[in-house]
Amino acid sequence: MTTPVPRPLAAVLGGSTPPGVLSWPAGRPAADALAAATAAGWQSADLDLSAVRDKVAFLDRCARALSFPDWFGHNWDALADCLTDLSWCPAARGRLLVITGWQQFAAAAPEDWHVVENVIADAVAYWRDTDTGLAVILARGPARPAAD
Repeated sequence: MTTPVPRPLAAVLGGSTPPGVLSWPAGRPAADALAAATAAGWQSADLDLSAVRDKVAFLDRCARALSFPDWFGHNWDALADCLTDLSWCPAARGRLLVITGWQQFAAAAPEDWHVVENVIADAVAYWRDTDTGLAVILARGPARPAAD
């Protein structure tokens, strides 16, 4: 039996609610969100920030996890440019970015995390009125269950 997708994500994936920064139930695997997005025809990506404690590590993790192009400049402006370009990441219906492990980065570098929140909000707003919106989930648990 498949567990239903939480209402906020289901509404975004179904097109009845504009994409945005969404909540995710604590304790529910973020992989459920990634699977739901894929099933709905959305592109999805997992940005696992576990062990990220500073801006350099954050930007490196973004570049790898999101397959940023070679021109990515590893600074805040380049991050904003990449998140509002996405030409290398075509999407038919929309894009879902699930960010996990972010709490440690936010605690270790609160000023940098504030910048990240603003960049994400701006990117979501940029894509909001397009056919390929961007939704972001800040999940409190891991994206994938730990291997035994």
